[in-house]
Amino acid sequence: SPRCALSREVLLTSASWLGLSSAGVAEQRGCSDLPFSREQKELCRKRPFLLPAVQAGARLGLAECQSQFKHERWNYFSVFGYELTSGTKESAFIHAVMAAGLVHAITRSLGSTAGNLPSLGSPLEGWHWGGCSDHTRFATWFSRQFLDGPPGNTSLPRATSPALLAVNQHNTDAGRQAVERTMVTDCRCHGVSGSCAVKTCWRSLAPFVRVGAVLKERFENSVEVLQRFARQKVRRKDKVSRRVPLERDRLLYLHKSPNYCLEDPGRGSLGTRGRTCSRTSRGADGCGLLCCGRGYNTRVVRHVTRCACKFVWCCYVRCRRCESVTDIHTCK
Repeated sequence: SPRCALSREVLLTSASWLGLSSAGVAEQRGCSDLPFSREQKELCRKRPFLLPAVQAGARLGLAECQSQFKHERWNYFSVFGYELTSGTKESAFIHAVMAAGLVHAITRSLGSTAGNLPSLGSPLEGWHWGGCSDHTRFATWFSRQFLDGPPGNTSLPRATSPALLAVNQHNTDAGRQAVERTMVTDCRCHGVSGSCAVKTCWRSLAPFVRVGAVLKERFENSVEVLQRFARQKVRRKDKVSRRVPLERDRLLYLHKSPNYCLEDPGRGSLGTRGRTCSRTSRGADGCGLLCCGRGYNTRVVRHVTRCACKFVWCCYVRCRRCESVTDIHTCK
């Protein structure tokens, strides 16, 4: 549906590397022709073998964001350029999940092609694959350089204030940490008759859906911070808890989100009119919350299927014609 389609043009103009989520973009164009910043093109030129993983990371982050917010008022298919620079909770989640997707995809790529990789080069000169575990050190470094750029710079749409820049980079770091902290430890026993005289253990990536779930939980518990703060130190806006340290894995935001009830492209909202809702749910997908109190329309949909099929000797299948009725509710 149009609501569920992020146009390639929006992606390319909103965040340079997100355009790679479009099928065929990376395969058909070289580093110099891709919608990258100067720093990103240089990284791409030095390590072109990582380009497929960069594309996979963009797709991974976009798909997970879509999955996590498919029942929310803001269901990720809003005006994407606004969301990246809005400083809202939604912006925080986007930055975090895209950074996490890049780390996850590159780590996976390094693990699957470890014996065939050229030297990964500076700053990890002489980097060599070190065993069976999924190593995230290089992937984390690459993600930081690719998304955040050198200190004082950003490859995402340029922040309009030091506060927004600091918050965006904090959230991308939180996304990268989520990959590391969701890794799982697997072990295998060695010994006569399974005696487990020697145990070999290794750490591997968790499925990305688990990373997405962790980031969605952090989104729900994100912290509002001051728009102005001294010496680039991020501080809580709430005076009562201002002295409480901000955890590195906590998502931060500067501005309260709109309610996303009504269409407002300028603020990144498509509204909820026409969205399918659940009449019985009390969650975010329930008609009460999703429709913002405007009520909903109901239409009856009839489905006809073949059922109670039996094999008749010889040689055909006889079925009954069954009809079911479903009520579909959409927001007014």
